[in-house]
Order: sequence, then C-alpha cells, then structure tokens
Amino acid sequence: MVFLFRDKAITNIFFLLVLIIAVHFHFFISPATVTIASNEGFIGILLKKYIQPLPSAVIFNFYIAIVFLQAIRLNTALNNLKMFHQQHYTVAMSYILFSGFFIQWTSITSALIANFLIIWIYLKLTNLNNHTSPKNTLFNVGLLCGITILAYHPTVSLIAIAFFALAIVRPFRIAEWFILLMGILLPFYLLTAYLYLTDQLQLLVQFLPHLQMHLPIDKLNSIAWIGIAVLLITVVLGIYHNQENSGRMVIHLRKNWGVMFVLLLLMLPIPFIFKSASLDSAVLSLVPLSAFAANFYSYPKRLLLPNLLFWLSVAFLAYNNWLLVKN
Repeated sequence: MVFLFRDKAITNIFFLLVLIIAVHFHFFISPATVTIASNEGFIGILLKKYIQPLPSAVIFNFYIAIVFLQAIRLNTALNNLKMFHQQHYTVAMSYILFSGFFIQWTSITSALIANFLIIWIYLKLTNLNNHTSPKNTLFNVGLLCGITILAYHPTVSLIAIAFFALAIVRPFRIAEWFILLMGILLPFYLLTAYLYLTDQLQLLVQFLPHLQMHLPIDKLNSIAWIGIAVLLITVVLGIYHNQENSGRMVIHLRKNWGVMFVLLLLMLPIPFIFKSASLDSAVLSLVPLSAFAANFYSYPKRLLLPNLLFWLSVAFLAYNNWLLVKN
C-alpha cells in the first residue's frame, strides 16, 4: 500500500482522498464536533461564534478540508525544499494517517487550525538561508509567531523555535535577533494599547499563556498503548533514516531538518505544561511527526516493515473508528 504514495503522480491526490475518508469513516455515522477550551486564544473565540453552531455535516466537510489542505500544503512545501531524495506524497499520507490516532484529534480544535500557521512559520524560517539581509523576513516571522500565540496560546513554544532557527541558520548578529523579538512583541503591544485605550487592561491576562503541569489523560487501555507504540516506532525509524541519509544532504537541508527536530521536541510536551491544553493540543506535533515518518515510508528499498506498520496503523484506526461510533 505504501508504494502508492512513493512517487509524485497526480493520481495520488485521489488515493489521499480515499485514505482520509477511510481514516475518518466514523463521521458518516457519528456527528462531527468542535472542541473549544476556555481562554485558549482568538481561534477558539472564532470557532465558538462561527463554526460550532453549524450543522454536523458542514463541520464534517470542514474538518476533512482542513486536514487534507494541511497535508497537501506540508507535502508540497517539503518537496519544493527538496527535503527528501525524491518527490513523493508520503508526508501527506503520514499526516492524514496520524490525524486519526487519537480520538481528540478527530474534532475541529484551535490547535488543528493553528497548524496552518505552524507550517507557514516553518517555511518562513527555511527561507532565512536564501537572504543576505533577511530583516524583513525575520520581522515577518516574529510577527507571525506573535499572532499565532495570541490565536492559540500554547504555541508560545514558537518563540524558542524561531530563535533556535535563527541561531543555526544565520551567523550571530544582534540586530537580527532584536528585529525578530520586535516582530514577536508587536501584536502584544498593539493588543495592550487597545485594551488600555478602551479601559479593559485588566483583561490582558486572558490573552497570555498560563503554564500548569498536569496529565492530559487519565487511563489508556492496552490497545491505545499499542497504537502509541506504532506511532512512536514509525517516527523513531523515520528519524533514523533521516540521520542515515543526512550525509548526502547539503548543509542548509540539514539545518532545516534540525529546525524540524526542535519543532518536534517543543510541540510534544504542550499538553502537559499548559493549563488550557488537553490531548487535542498535541495535534500541533502532527507537522514534525508526519515529516519524520515520511522518511521511514520513502527511504527503505524493501517495503516489508513500512507496509507492516502502515497496516498496524490502519488496524488501530479501525479500532478508534469503532470507539467513536460506539460512543
């Protein structure tokens, strides 16, 4: 099955559509939902006002469109950056496949919408290699980070990711670091000024991230642990194949993968360290997870193990669909 997505044939778009319908087949029986936490950012406010009141059928189509567009966008971007040894659709395949691994990832959430901005920011960071004087790009990256944090508070990790990318991609220049910081702070400055002028400054705390260590899940059964193991094994093997083939990459591609790895490390802990975050916020890690998993699905010449893990993933997704329909 994996071989279908290992080239750039236009017919793979059709196979991706079939895959996303199969992964989220439960929507044909159980209603699609919008999940919103309190004080999580502007995206949550917009979802509550404009999306949550819509009929379930519309929400279902909206969810499918979001995941499909994000998968295609990320796949196209990484192909254009030449992050892999050949053009393929395994990134989009992994993104769609992983989107059904947790029940909390199968509803429209602020975190899922924020992935559009995560992908955009990552692409902006990779463009830093191509500029001798990237001040405009740095300011735009900072501005996007600030807007994203206000839109969905747990994405505050983007600040560390942006500065890490700047540190490894560019030689140290204090002016560039200051420009990036200015871009990050500008949305907060404008928001503070607005609240001050409208005598609502006491509301500022609602627009800031709140840290609180906690466990986002109570109990997992043995089948859920098997699914998590399949996901982790796929990604770890993807990281292994990435490192094994990094010697053949030019230096800026290795730096791009370094930024992607930091993105993975800083997105995974989000559900455990933010007050308003639950397991649905872990969908932010879909971008780096699918990027690294694509290495495992695209590099090996023998497809026995990739196919085995693919069908184990399908079996776990069938179990999740059964749970969603049952409930």
